[in-house]
Amino acid sequence: MAANSKIEWTECTWNPVTGCTKVSPGCLNCYAERMAKRLRAMGQPNYRNGFRLTLHLHMLDLPLHWRQPRMIFVNSMSDLFHEDVPLEFILKVFNVMQRASQHCFQILTKRSKRLARLGPQLPWPGNVWMGVTVENGDYACRIEDLKQTGAAVKFISFEPLIGPVSHVVLDGIDWAIVGGESGPGARPMQPVWVTEIRDRCLAEKIPFFFKQWGGVNKKVNGRLLEDRTWDEKPQSLVRRESSYAGIGAACG
Repeated sequence: MAANSKIEWTECTWNPVTGCTKVSPGCLNCYAERMAKRLRAMGQPNYRNGFRLTLHLHMLDLPLHWRQPRMIFVNSMSDLFHEDVPLEFILKVFNVMQRASQHCFQILTKRSKRLARLGPQLPWPGNVWMGVTVENGDYACRIEDLKQTGAAVKFISFEPLIGPVSHVVLDGIDWAIVGGESGPGARPMQPVWVTEIRDRCLAEKIPFFFKQWGGVNKKVNGRLLEDRTWDEKPQSLVRRESSYAGIGAACG
């Protein structure tokens, strides 16, 4: 299923893989798991297995049919580098992204060790952005795994940020996103955890995007940090957006 996305840093989603398993504390209140169960109950065929990992061959070519350029979050409902996703299938996904050069694809993983291991076997076209999730300082090692890849743009999603990530080394990183956890059971995010990352990005001239404070009602808490929004993006994205401003984000 492809859909327009309410995620502030992308436009739409493409899910050739759905379902996942938990690997670290950031997975505890997984929004994708909640959504998958809801979609299964609604009878959505791609979620007939609920949140059990499922490959969708019929979804692979979808971006090739979208003529207008889009920012596409790949596998918002899974993890492309899950150990149960075969390398052959990952290569098929990369092949589609390479062929659909009008789009920009954003991939996130918590399985950075597998990413680093498979990275040399993958093509890395300039329209594929690779990111890792780092929810607290215990998982900052994922950043070093990310740096080993050949991705043109490397980014970090500090979301849900559930603990401090002090003294993080961001050299070689092109973008940082920070966000608090939202929804039922949301764990609070301390402002100092956010400003530490923001200040490091400012010092190293890395674009910083503050997504949300989160909470059970994220709309109430908003996304202002020190009385302003932070919507910075890599310059390659800014140039790309200017070339198709006004197109919109419909994902058909």
